[in-house]
Amino acid sequence: MQYEYTATCLFGLEKFLGEEIDALGYERTGTMDGRVFFRGDESAAARCNIGMRFAERLYLTLGSFGAPTFDALFEGTKALPWEAFIGRTDAFPVKGHSIKSALTSIPDCQSIVKKAIVERLKASYRINWFEETGLIYQVEFFIFNDRASLMIDLSGIPLHKRGYRPAAGAAPLRETLAAALCKIARPREDVLFRDPMCGSGTIPIEAALMMTNTAPGIMRSYSAESYPAFPTQLWKDAREEARANIKLDTEFRAVASDIDPNCVKFARDNVRRAGMEKIVDVYAADALKITTGGVRGTVVCNPPYGERLMTPAETEQLYRDMGKAFAGLGAWQIYVLTSHEGFERLYGRRADKVRKLYNGMIKCNYYQFFKPKK
Repeated sequence: MQYEYTATCLFGLEKFLGEEIDALGYERTGTMDGRVFFRGDESAAARCNIGMRFAERLYLTLGSFGAPTFDALFEGTKALPWEAFIGRTDAFPVKGHSIKSALTSIPDCQSIVKKAIVERLKASYRINWFEETGLIYQVEFFIFNDRASLMIDLSGIPLHKRGYRPAAGAAPLRETLAAALCKIARPREDVLFRDPMCGSGTIPIEAALMMTNTAPGIMRSYSAESYPAFPTQLWKDAREEARANIKLDTEFRAVASDIDPNCVKFARDNVRRAGMEKIVDVYAADALKITTGGVRGTVVCNPPYGERLMTPAETEQLYRDMGKAFAGLGAWQIYVLTSHEGFERLYGRRADKVRKLYNGMIKCNYYQFFKPKK
């Protein structure tokens, strides 16, 4: 059976998400800011949840329709086949968003959608009361330009939570964004990959997962695993496929280092949980004193922005010091993510390329230095 799916992502990662959906063999049907739509069979629920590096959540899309009024939202929701998924004792909480639409009250939209589903299920099960003590189906609506999409969340815990990082530093980088930083930096087997301000080690871990073809979600569970529409065998098959695709014999190597001993401990524990001990070395080091060691290398880092970890003055001095220290790395490529608009001026060099990305709700620039300094 073919289903319609929606995968959400951080702004700026739509291209990468679309490409991995293609690689998994599913048919893309559309893209908008933060969302990629595609079509696939029931196996997509398991294979995409487990295999997507850049998605935040995966949804089953039951239908889309015009919703300029509450009546239209009610009737459109009621017309969808909720009984094909939600059982007579199951719970179905509702949440959602409305953007650039006439229906601006989220609580009112939640109430309307809930009532419409209840009316549909009343007719199907011929009961008037739903105890909602069984499986939980998180229903989500997304209204954009007066068009509503009604979905069921298939992920549960957000997909950026891979399972290897239960503890993190004071300002953790989302794993999905870290994967994008690695993708853009083009990790290679013959080039040392280094994050000298590694925090909890997320960037090197994501690089290692990518270079060993390890599915990011292989270690965790998903809400849809308990849904009858997506049988247990689908998940078993998807995990077996993912494990068979892992290639730990790569020559790729990464270094995660930090000046803070607590961060080093967090990073080392996370690397171990991710199963990447043979790929990622972790140790304490001052980022401003690293050297090439006579090898080719790439630095990818997410230094403090002055938002939480350091004062603005301390952050600006760090960027000046980084510019001087990293100049000693010669032909190494440097990639830096920060929200500070004056980074290039402070660093003392104009980037060869700048890409806008979002770290959660913080708008950042990803500064890329891949040509030798003149």
